[in-house]
Amino acid sequence: MAASAQTPAEPKVGLRERKKIKTRTAIREATYRLIAEQGYDATTVEQIAEAAEVSPSTVFRYFPTKEDIVLTDEFDPVLERELRARPADESVVDSVRHVIDRSLELAFADEPPEVTRLRLRLQVETPAVRSRMMESMSVTGRLMCRVIAERTGRDADDLEVRVYAMSLVGAMMQATMYWAEHHHEDDLRDLVLRALDTVQHGL
Repeated sequence: MAASAQTPAEPKVGLRERKKIKTRTAIREATYRLIAEQGYDATTVEQIAEAAEVSPSTVFRYFPTKEDIVLTDEFDPVLERELRARPADESVVDSVRHVIDRSLELAFADEPPEVTRLRLRLQVETPAVRSRMMESMSVTGRLMCRVIAERTGRDADDLEVRVYAMSLVGAMMQATMYWAEHHHEDDLRDLVLRALDTVQHGL
């Protein structure tokens, strides 16, 4: 899932971090522009670096692989922080629903719609990106396990905790993929909330 790291409650970002954000943004924008013009496979890291006016080593410092440029966002730290800020007696699904709803609102405000559609299309259609996305899901899943364990008093490695965490992560991923596969006909926010409802209530 892609979303903005900035929320109204966050402290002001320092100069050093602003420079990092500016560099990451320049790399991403150059990548999206090149992919839109010539396709994913034809776009090289060297071309991205030249378009972003940085060195290839700088690109790799921010994004270990080309796939990470498409997939990486600042969503996981925000998700973990905001979930922990929700009421302790609130169900995990309701907490996730609230945080996702707010994060999507911010993401759509910060990212041009055509970029969102391009990124999600690449996740569906490009094998390398899709494979890397599956790896990133495990990171988000471990995050969810920690939060669920804290809420329930169980161990984060319990089978039931792991299954429940990945069901939530999988629901969000499937909603975004469904949106891309169906030509963005529906509202992504509605699809994500529907997916979470399915986890909570079943079919």
